[in-house]
Amino acid sequence: MPSFAGPHPRYQQSFLACAQELLDAGESDWTGFIVFADERYPAHLLADLTEFDAFTQRLCDLALPQTRRPEGMVAMTSLWWVDGDEYLGRVAIRHGLTDWLRDFGGHIGYVVRPRERRRGHASAMLAAALPIAHRLGINPALVTCDATNTGSRRVIESKGGIFEDQRGEKLRFWLPTSS
Repeated sequence: MPSFAGPHPRYQQSFLACAQELLDAGESDWTGFIVFADERYPAHLLADLTEFDAFTQRLCDLALPQTRRPEGMVAMTSLWWVDGDEYLGRVAIRHGLTDWLRDFGGHIGYVVRPRERRRGHASAMLAAALPIAHRLGINPALVTCDATNTGSRRVIESKGGIFEDQRGEKLRFWLPTSS
């Protein structure tokens, strides 16, 4: 049964396979190689276990308020959706909102690897992320999706998302994080 795990080197091969699936699907923005715009981890580096270990540690550290991050970036909890050693997708819970996140990114972002889509993972991930966001003091949570992504819109609405507006190509929804 899938569940959340912190980023960890044990998922290296599966994470890299997922990243390749995303690249093959033309979804390069969602590979997970980019932590911030200027902080990138290319696949050829992450193929090295030592580099991958440093990458996963960086993702874990970004949840801590004392961790250095680029100016204007917020603390972020990264959770990987896994089944055994198999990486299925990820969730990012941003602890606060910048102007850009308020308009386009939201508190919670998620991606499911292409071969695992339409199996309920996105719904399960979002449902499992909401109480974590609540424990971080987020209520309600802003979640966005592309206007053309009807699957993601259905997931958000099924979890109680209330549509607020559309900004550019992004639909914005507010979800309660407590029941």
